[in-house]
Amino acid sequence: MEKQGSDRNPAPGLPALPEPLKDLKIKYTKIFINNEWHHSISGKKFEVFNPANEEKICEVEEGDKADVDKAVKAAREAFELGSPWRTMDASERGRLLNKLADLVERDRLILATMEAINGGKLFSAAYLMDLDACIKSLRYCAGWADKIHGRTVPMDGNFFTFTRHEPVGVCGQIIPWNFPLIMFMWKIAPALCCGNTVVVKPAEQTPLTALYMGSLIKEAGFPPGVVNIVPGFGPTAGAAISHHMDIDKVAFTGSTEVGKLIKEAAGKSNLKRVTLELGGKSPNIIFADADLDSAVEFAHIGLFYHQGQCCVAGSRIFVEEPIYDEFVRRSVERAKKNTLGNPLLPGVQQGPQIDKEQFQKILELIESGKKEGAKLECGGGPWGDKGYFIQPTVFSDVTDDMRIAKEEIFGPVQQIMKFKTADEVIKRANNTSYGLAAAVFTKDMDKALTFAAALQAGTVWVNCYSAVSPHCPFGGFKMSGNGREMGEYGLHEYTEVKTVTIKIPQKNS
Repeated sequence: MEKQGSDRNPAPGLPALPEPLKDLKIKYTKIFINNEWHHSISGKKFEVFNPANEEKICEVEEGDKADVDKAVKAAREAFELGSPWRTMDASERGRLLNKLADLVERDRLILATMEAINGGKLFSAAYLMDLDACIKSLRYCAGWADKIHGRTVPMDGNFFTFTRHEPVGVCGQIIPWNFPLIMFMWKIAPALCCGNTVVVKPAEQTPLTALYMGSLIKEAGFPPGVVNIVPGFGPTAGAAISHHMDIDKVAFTGSTEVGKLIKEAAGKSNLKRVTLELGGKSPNIIFADADLDSAVEFAHIGLFYHQGQCCVAGSRIFVEEPIYDEFVRRSVERAKKNTLGNPLLPGVQQGPQIDKEQFQKILELIESGKKEGAKLECGGGPWGDKGYFIQPTVFSDVTDDMRIAKEEIFGPVQQIMKFKTADEVIKRANNTSYGLAAAVFTKDMDKALTFAAALQAGTVWVNCYSAVSPHCPFGGFKMSGNGREMGEYGLHEYTEVKTVTIKIPQKNS
């Protein structure tokens, strides 16, 4: 998700871009429990497709409630007092995470090719950006493993009091399809760093890189049962995790609709802890004094990156009136430069949407924009005769009451609105149930800091967009979620604080 640099001019420190593998073999399609590969208990499998050509890649074992129960049992046994995992030094947990990062680095080309074929992600973005973020996330959490500790507390009376930061326990982790590998790392790395065990359910559209990671987790030397991976569907495997009475915490990245169901399930079961990173309709505010070339480019990347399939997509672009027409003109010109096609090929800037359901939903929302009076500047329909491709689409003259201005589209559809005053645009930007991210482009730092404070969002970017890093906490306000992932704040979500008080004969300062 890190966007510094570009495909042609990568950020400093990124490797040269190799060619994707031409004969990728899918080795791992079974359920991973206790460091072993299992068939589903039901005997069911499901098909996995390449969204660029709609062809079947393979079949994967379909886990459901019985398989989740089996995985939770393994995770619970691995978490028992006296187990190899619970008695392991914290520094050794860090070493294992670093070893896993080494293995991901070794197999970077395999994972990036797999991510491109299974998820429709540009190979260049997968190799240079996603895999780089995965490796950095693992190493960041590895460094924290032996630095999570409590405090002594000077309470009144003759007592010695200290706190312990203990792992929460067995964590269910439900992964989305848009950033399958990064989200896998964002879930397991902090959880394992803090000493938890996990049951991971990858998205049914994109299970392949998660299952490949099972082989690397075993190779790295994690004890059996610490990481378990159950591919399956949300209403079965996902619901089983959310309702499970022996799961202590669930972390989910995905839609707000499903996030509500997970919170409800937690309330109806064992009140398990819940962290959610959900949808967004992020405002991107462009003032007349902004560097226009930079603002147009960041607004383009902030919306069209990964075909618009980003939770933080800047899908409500508010442009100050004096530069509105010029901004629209340049944005249309930029969108028309995108080359669509096979995400494995060099020179392609836009791949397919993930599946037919998302493809049809996006096209339906584009039609709503036309009917409600927005001006279609370019695009507006499907592209090609195979695969789930949609033309890069730009709408101008968009008003706040239109569906395309209110609903999360999750596609390559850019909405550009006009504003006149700062007070007006703050109110309009905040007039949404979401609050994941926001941005402001201006050369006036007083104005930028005013907006950074006023915008109701978990992340606010100034003169940039989609600058995400493992070092920084990430999460939403309002219906964009609860809790934070990554950064030191993200580690707090995976520990319980215990107070221990000991009676002593006499306290001395």
